[in-house]
Amino acid sequence: MISLPQKPKVISNSGSEAVVEIEGLYPGYGLTLGTALRRVMLSSCEGAAATSFRLNNAAHEFSALPNIKEDLIEISLNLKKLRFKVFGDESQTLTMAVKGEREVRAKDFSKNSQVELTNPDALIATLTDKKAVLELEIRVEKGVGYSTLEERRRKEKLPIGTIEIDANFSPVVLVNSEVENMRVGEKTNYNRLRLYIKTDGTIDPLQAFDYSLSILTEQFSALRYEEMTAEEEGPSSFADLRDNSKVAGTVLEETGLSGRILAALKQHRIKTVGDLAKTSVEKIKEFKGLGDKAVEEIKKVAKEYGVSLE
Repeated sequence: MISLPQKPKVISNSGSEAVVEIEGLYPGYGLTLGTALRRVMLSSCEGAAATSFRLNNAAHEFSALPNIKEDLIEISLNLKKLRFKVFGDESQTLTMAVKGEREVRAKDFSKNSQVELTNPDALIATLTDKKAVLELEIRVEKGVGYSTLEERRRKEKLPIGTIEIDANFSPVVLVNSEVENMRVGEKTNYNRLRLYIKTDGTIDPLQAFDYSLSILTEQFSALRYEEMTAEEEGPSSFADLRDNSKVAGTVLEETGLSGRILAALKQHRIKTVGDLAKTSVEKIKEFKGLGDKAVEEIKKVAKEYGVSLE
């Protein structure tokens, strides 16, 4: 039997960096789960980024910019570093108009109630003359992962002078995992998984962790092969199940029952769907540690496998 791990423990959390520890993982599952969580956190958490900009009516990214130290390519790289929280699903526009000899930073954008900048001191450009003028407009959108402008080719025509840029939407900056052995009972080869999670400040690391767990759960649930569905007629007793050994031999760990319910059933030697078909609701209600909610969960799972416990 593949035992279940303990609940995650939060070792530390500063709002942008956190350490999460999971103990009691079955041997080898530290690497298995750690790799999956790391990949999902880095690639699948939703964030926001600048996807296009207009600057001083420049026609393209190779246009000359008088009295500005950086060229358009350098400015576009600086815009990619900006991190946003967007409240809502619609794309947002931020604008600024700056004059004089000075450094232009993200905090110079006009206020927008739908957008929050988490790195307002990020440098955008440097104006080198008192006559210098910088008029900038950027488009901020929500997305997932890294998106190239080729992947986002828009159907609508963009205004003349709009320059599209690649966008890194991921709010998770870094995920490192460490696996070490630990003792569980008499065995010393169980795993302890420690995750170091760093975000850009637009999302809490623990939110990224929980969101990644939800994504993996949904993905694996969608892959489950159900030999029988509730709409189909199936075996309703142990006698019927004898002719369907594949269903009868299904271990209860594969049915989605919680660990507490599985432990209670195993105390009464109920380990497979076939074992479950031999019992009844009345008997299950007598099992210690199983309340009405647990009984309903068992009945629901039994029905999914075509077994009636009534």
